[in-house]
Amino acid sequence: MSAHAFSPEERAAVYRAIAERRDMRHFSGGEVAPEVLARLLEAAHQAPSVGLMQPWRFIRITRPHLRDTIHGLVEAERVRTAEALGERSDAFMRLKVEGIRDCAELLVVALMEGREAHVFGRRTLPEMDLASVACAIQNLWLAARAEGLGMGWVSLFEPAALAELLGMPPGSTPVALLCLGPVEAFYEAPMLAQLGWAEPRPLDELVFHEQWGARL
Repeated sequence: MSAHAFSPEERAAVYRAIAERRDMRHFSGGEVAPEVLARLLEAAHQAPSVGLMQPWRFIRITRPHLRDTIHGLVEAERVRTAEALGERSDAFMRLKVEGIRDCAELLVVALMEGREAHVFGRRTLPEMDLASVACAIQNLWLAARAEGLGMGWVSLFEPAALAELLGMPPGSTPVALLCLGPVEAFYEAPMLAQLGWAEPRPLDELVFHEQWGARL
């Protein structure tokens, strides 16, 4: 055991947050206390980022009319996605894919403008800016679970339309709508698995040794 390891109880709490994190779609209204929201955003801001560029930007949505407009953008994309799914379109339309009108807090997460100026770590992999933002979102997600709050990541929207709605500068782009708030209960398993839409794959199918496809 490393001398730098957390205590057994602390380690168990970390692994519990990871195991019980869920992409939530059902919220029970309520509020997120300002001090809790501040802790969650600070947790997100402590995420690793390529070249320490910290490309994440967070926009808190509080006006009901703006929230309704964003919901309309999501609904329009939900219909387009259903059309693209062909024979699974009806099943998709029966899924609850967002909680924008029900959640206590709605956050838009975006990539900053001017990212081309950051070369460190991105010369061959420019998409590492998006990977960094994803790390920030995951930090927030795990912290929210530890606080007893649900969070759902919604990606059903046209980025250009949302960027225009929010007055974002050229070069920036929204990548996530985060629905955050109290829930009556957390799903026992991922919602899409519970509803028969998809099944998680076991880890041993996804870990290779020495070369692609070679199992450990």
